[in-house]
Amino acid sequence: MKQAAPLIITNARLVTPRGLVAGAIRLDSGVIAQLGSEAVPDEGEKVLDAGGKLVSPGLVDLGVFAVDKPAFHFGGITRAALMPDQSPPLDYPSRVNYIAKSGKPDLWVHPLAAATRGLEGVELAEIALMKEAGARGVATGRRWIADSGVMLRLMQYAAMLDLVVVTHAEDAGLVGEAAATAGEIATRMGLPSAPAEAETLALARDIALAEMSGARVHFRQVTTAAGFDLVRSAKARGVNITCGITPAHFMLSDLATVDFRTFARLSPPLRSETDRQAACAAIGEGVVDVISSGHDPRGPEDKRLPFADAEPGMAGAETVLAMTLNLVRDGVIGMDRVFELLSTNPARILGVPAGALEPGLEADIAVVDPDAPWIVDRSKMEATADNTPFDRQGAQGRVRALIKGGVAIDL
Repeated sequence: MKQAAPLIITNARLVTPRGLVAGAIRLDSGVIAQLGSEAVPDEGEKVLDAGGKLVSPGLVDLGVFAVDKPAFHFGGITRAALMPDQSPPLDYPSRVNYIAKSGKPDLWVHPLAAATRGLEGVELAEIALMKEAGARGVATGRRWIADSGVMLRLMQYAAMLDLVVVTHAEDAGLVGEAAATAGEIATRMGLPSAPAEAETLALARDIALAEMSGARVHFRQVTTAAGFDLVRSAKARGVNITCGITPAHFMLSDLATVDFRTFARLSPPLRSETDRQAACAAIGEGVVDVISSGHDPRGPEDKRLPFADAEPGMAGAETVLAMTLNLVRDGVIGMDRVFELLSTNPARILGVPAGALEPGLEADIAVVDPDAPWIVDRSKMEATADNTPFDRQGAQGRVRALIKGGVAIDL
């Protein structure tokens, strides 16, 4: 699917790295050709009137667990980095190559190669061959690699290949079968729990290994005040790390689990209110680099169980933009920072030519009405499963048009 004719989007509020700019944007041959003041279309050029709405880069979702195209399109996602936790796992070049071609032409899926064979944390997988097959990074999946020697060799290998290492930051020896964060809520509910220090211990070790190896390391989710302190300190001394978070961890605390509703059973588990507030502060300060959906649709066979037995995960693709826009209304960040977190930074980490409204980058564009009200209703979701912790919650912000490579996508 190639762009047949140039397209000009007029009457737009362009979300650029330099802030909001009123004007127009011209898309030609699948890339952004020009943006700025209002342009007069040439003969044969198509025109889309944005009606004063935001025109932003399409979202780049770093770290999803399933390819769920209708949900991604609803949420404005044009690219998604798929975690290796598939069946079978993405630990062979042929599997990576298949995934790299799976979403085209209207969604690009960027596979993250399994760090170890079978994601067992023991033997490194054929990472170089998987890079040639289309992997944009290497990931430990839902697990933490406990063997420090294996993790160091992984980082050294990835550094030689210039691949980012996407890691899960929870010490598995402390987490075990825990379903909640240790504290008053978990105690009152009688849930198996793990201390929040499981995250900081994992972060401390992997930051040290990143410093030793010189690797680019992305912590897919950091969720505790102490964890943000470690990341902040490491960045200050020049360690090449980035970190992400999902809306659940800056919107909700462990109070959301008191009714045993398994849609709030997540990994990492929801944290204390103090940690939630620290997450918002870290986003505003710039410590957090990426907001991702954590999209992990789970059906009733995984969720309609006792809380401790349910599988963790949430269907987050449809709500990630609207929940992030709450940070603007709360005065935490500006609108340009929203798309830096959702688009620009994840594209940079993955090394893909997208994620910003800049000439020469791919024409992945969303037209967004940031004030459009709607109710999150799991019975009407586009996702393959409805396990959202935001069910029945009011939201603002809807994608009104989506363009991939200069070609409009039906929503």
